Amino acid sequence: MTQSSAPRHAVVIGGSLIGLLAAAVLAEHATVTVIDADLLPEGPAPRRGLPQARHTHLLWSGGARAIERILPGITDEWTDAGALRRSLPTDLVTMTAQGWLPRCGEKQFNISCSRDLLDSVVRARVTGLEGVSTLQRSRVRGLEGTAERITGVRVDTPDEQDRLVSADLVVDASGRGSRATSWLGALGVNGIRRAEVDSGLVYATRIFEAPPGAHAAGFPIVNVQSDPRVPVPGQTATIAPIEDGRWQVTLSGTRGGEPTGDPDLFVPFAKGVRDPIVGELLEGRKPLTDVAVTQGTANRRVFFEKAELPDGFFAVGDAVATFNPLYGQGMSVAAQGLLAVRELLRAKGPGHPGIGREAQRALSPTVSTAWELATAQDILYPGATGTEPRPGAGPLGAYVGRLMKGATTDEVLTGALFDVITMSEVPAHWLRPSVFWHVLRASDRGASPVPPLTAAERAVAGLAPAADPANPVGRGR
Repeated sequence: MTQSSAPRHAVVIGGSLIGLLAAAVLAEHATVTVIDADLLPEGPAPRRGLPQARHTHLLWSGGARAIERILPGITDEWTDAGALRRSLPTDLVTMTAQGWLPRCGEKQFNISCSRDLLDSVVRARVTGLEGVSTLQRSRVRGLEGTAERITGVRVDTPDEQDRLVSADLVVDASGRGSRATSWLGALGVNGIRRAEVDSGLVYATRIFEAPPGAHAAGFPIVNVQSDPRVPVPGQTATIAPIEDGRWQVTLSGTRGGEPTGDPDLFVPFAKGVRDPIVGELLEGRKPLTDVAVTQGTANRRVFFEKAELPDGFFAVGDAVATFNPLYGQGMSVAAQGLLAVRELLRAKGPGHPGIGREAQRALSPTVSTAWELATAQDILYPGATGTEPRPGAGPLGAYVGRLMKGATTDEVLTGALFDVITMSEVPAHWLRPSVFWHVLRASDRGASPVPPLTAAERAVAGLAPAADPANPVGRGR
């Protein structure tokens, strides 16, 4: 396929992080118009179409590396803008279902900042690319074309109703509220299968002023996870240091144990999870925002790759699959999928017949991996609805549980755990002989019974010295 046969114009529906990354990938081959219902802000500011931006977003190293490959130098641009690159597990105090993980040398990393800052840096970079333009305050009515071929979109803009924007390729990056299945149905493409697993999770976030000196000291992320093996609602609490000397604090609870928007109950909820450390760290801290609460966090998947899609169309990001936000998978899954699309476009050319369908299939493996990891946990919580675990999931779950127990004391297993949860390796990595033999010897003997904060960190936070580890009180419940 010659370059002259490549699409001259592509449309991306949705201007958040994933839509912008899609535009960057497509800009190698075509001019690109990004269509968004919002007026896109110039800097790090809230956007009506992205209400979940109010909550903690940690970009795992697997996703950060993928975005770096799409936009070289973006990691430095994030940190120059105020984002924090945190070593994992060095800069992390986390209690998993099996206990506290050790803070050993860097195995992986994450980018810690507000979602507004994360998106704004990417937005400035991508909208500055040659051939990329935006159509803002505009809503897509539907797809133009037939069940065999998409030729553009119909859009209501501030100046014109039902405007036709022709395109050789249309990418739906409009997120959880995507109407793509309805648009395709109007063209005669029906029967696209869906799946959902819903733990009833609700999460609530509030930003606090960090203690003086916490930022300079490199205060760690602090996280207490739930234990899905225990038949009670799963509750979590997380402090994520972000730009401008602030702590972004997110609480969550599954069905029957949800947090509320009552500010007086925020810190007590944090104290009531499996370990009270997050609540203790918040005592006396000045809140900078009200409590933001989000419901409707089910894992949802649309199996576009199984359908006979029209040529010239594919979907990405939350339009394809949404995950329980606690696992932090969404941005990384989508970015890694777009890397696969980029390789496909470079290999075959964007004018190749059926390239939209092939792109949709190229996205699928990363989505499937994340889906299995998220839903296998969420279905275990009381009142969860959706697909039951696949046959054979029990023995595999027991193996993973043993690995996670060992990760509390064995640095090899700590590294293996972070390799997978940061989406730097696929779960099959856990079955490699170098990991398998450590799992066979796994033990939590010697694991920390208390949060592994240093004496200096406890002092910065205004906490009393740690209790004698040999006689912990009220910890690690």
